[in-house]
Amino acid sequence: MAGFYSGRVLGIETSCDETAASVVEGAKVLSSIVSSQVEMHKKWGGIVPEAAARAHVESILPVLEEALCGTCPDAIAVTNRPGLVGALSVGVSAAKALALCHDVPFIGVHHLEGHLVSVLTAQTDTPVPHVALIASGGHTELVLVKKWMDYQVLGETLDDAAGEAFDKGARLLGLGYPGGKAVEELARNGDPKRYTLPRTLKGQTLNFSFSGLKTAALRLVENEGERLNKADAAASLQASIVDSLTSKCQNALELTGATALTLVGGVAANSVLRERLRDLCHRYGARFTSPPIEYCTDNAAMIALAGSLRLAAGDFSSFDLDCHPQSPLPPVPG
Repeated sequence: MAGFYSGRVLGIETSCDETAASVVEGAKVLSSIVSSQVEMHKKWGGIVPEAAARAHVESILPVLEEALCGTCPDAIAVTNRPGLVGALSVGVSAAKALALCHDVPFIGVHHLEGHLVSVLTAQTDTPVPHVALIASGGHTELVLVKKWMDYQVLGETLDDAAGEAFDKGARLLGLGYPGGKAVEELARNGDPKRYTLPRTLKGQTLNFSFSGLKTAALRLVENEGERLNKADAAASLQASIVDSLTSKCQNALELTGATALTLVGGVAANSVLRERLRDLCHRYGARFTSPPIEYCTDNAAMIALAGSLRLAAGDFSSFDLDCHPQSPLPPVPG
């Protein structure tokens, strides 16, 4: 296990529609504050970047004050990639100001590395190497975590992310935004075999594709019209996504021979997916780990933990740190 930075690390996350701050010491989360913009974006049915950035500006100081609770950080970690540039810049500007004010080191953190490290909040021994499935609204990737801070991307979506497929399906069914939780709740009373929807790329490939599912869901709604059973449609949609994710995880375990699988990202909050992957790991004699629900969606605790690992490895950022909408996972420090 890689070491953590000595002292308290403040994490800041503003990559999309949550303004979040957290303080960690070692692997222990001392505070985790999240101000969500979900209610604001509901009326538009999705994220409006300009509105998200303005909301971050309004929320960042109160969130930081609550997370710090009068203490001074020994170091700062902030998401600077990937994400909405306007949103990211709010967090990065705050991190630079605090680092300068308190004369402490800071580091820019990759948002997906934060998700990978979020399993440490589960307070269980997560062995490395292991296979990690990142599933969220903007990302779907299979990653081999050789050790912390040393990653190999095994497969990724060729078009849309799993979370995006949930959101699109929810809009088609009139369930609103965000869609993942609404689809899961409605699906509890539905028949997942009622409607046939496509699965992602078949065979041994580790890549994903959900654009065909979105198109098929649209056609289903149009063709069925008033005959459509929404609960059955939600269950069928969820089954397609869960089956696709599970089959690729199975391929990854077989290919790598890994003895552990982690599930991270917003879609990791889906109880059906968690149960399917737990069963998969049981069959393969592998360990399954996923963060507590509050650390699946975007949060700053995962950013603080990822930053703490990199700071301890001597990886620091300078004040010319920039924001990037797209970026590959970072290399090993040094």
